[in-house]
Amino acid sequence: MTGEGIEKPQEIPPPPEEKAFCALILPEGIQRFEAQSVTEFCHPLKTAHIGWIDSVVEDVERDILPAATALGFSELLVRNLQKSTKSGYEDFNTEMGLVVPAIFMQGFDVRLEPLYILINEKVIVTLHTREVKRFIRMRRYAETLLRKIPPDLPPKDKMTLLLVRIIDENNSRNFDYLAEIEEHGDKLFQVLSDPKTPRSVIAPKIYEMKHALIIYLGGLWATVDALSSLRYGDAELLTDEDRILDRVNALIGAVQAQIGLAEHLSEVLASGLEVLQSIYNNQLQILNNKLAMLAAYLAIIGTALLVPNTIATIAGNPMFQFTPEMIPAYLGFIILSTVAATIFTFWVLKSRGLLPKDIE
Repeated sequence: MTGEGIEKPQEIPPPPEEKAFCALILPEGIQRFEAQSVTEFCHPLKTAHIGWIDSVVEDVERDILPAATALGFSELLVRNLQKSTKSGYEDFNTEMGLVVPAIFMQGFDVRLEPLYILINEKVIVTLHTREVKRFIRMRRYAETLLRKIPPDLPPKDKMTLLLVRIIDENNSRNFDYLAEIEEHGDKLFQVLSDPKTPRSVIAPKIYEMKHALIIYLGGLWATVDALSSLRYGDAELLTDEDRILDRVNALIGAVQAQIGLAEHLSEVLASGLEVLQSIYNNQLQILNNKLAMLAAYLAIIGTALLVPNTIATIAGNPMFQFTPEMIPAYLGFIILSTVAATIFTFWVLKSRGLLPKDIE
């Protein structure tokens, strides 16, 4: 009910979305924390054995350094990683960092956002922009993930297993976009298959499709480069056990398989474009044949009209005197000459192959 003097209840705004997440193995057990800033995790991090911190930053260039230094990482490590374009790897013995591409796609607009992975002896930190947001599902079962790590393993082995799981989650999200590219490509070919599609639309659409696939492949190759550096970099913070390092090899193999699928899709797109080009060429040939047929018939019609017009012009000269009795003969002569000229013109064009045999 509403009425005079009765105030409407104010709507309570939803609580702000937590930007930072933390799951730690503490002496008292596994615990998770959520906050607006990673600085709130500094106190529980002091007593942690290992853990994972995930944080969203608004601006990579501006916010990565303060967040990393607040968690105890050196400025030099972050600065060196920020120099990387698509992927990067830095190892300072007591700390290390990776930059891997996090693919983000809207329509045919494919972008490679950097995912920063910082590692020390206690924690793995992932820093990324809000658009990347690919660890939502992993945040939900982070405690289960840490619980599944065998407690009797050395700390290096635990950190490596956790790192492999984080990178695998990022790769899985990247792989999802190949299916989106394929779906958008199918819709594009549906548009291009319509002969009424304006030619001014075709070229930009084809370019957008190929450009999106090239950017996507570039992101996958950058991921392979970063993983290869991780596998053969011999980092002090990571394990030397081949059994665990083979999981990194498996990640590289999965990305390379995805590259093969993307290249196959590129070949399919290229073959589809060739088919479309053949269709358009065939349509142009049909149009040219129709124009040639029209020109030939116009030549026949023009000749048929030119002959009687010439006769009529000559007969209209005052030197020729016509009586009413001569009109039937005059008309008969014009008709016969028109028919004869038409047949003769048609025969000449046909014998010289100037009339298309089949316009379809």
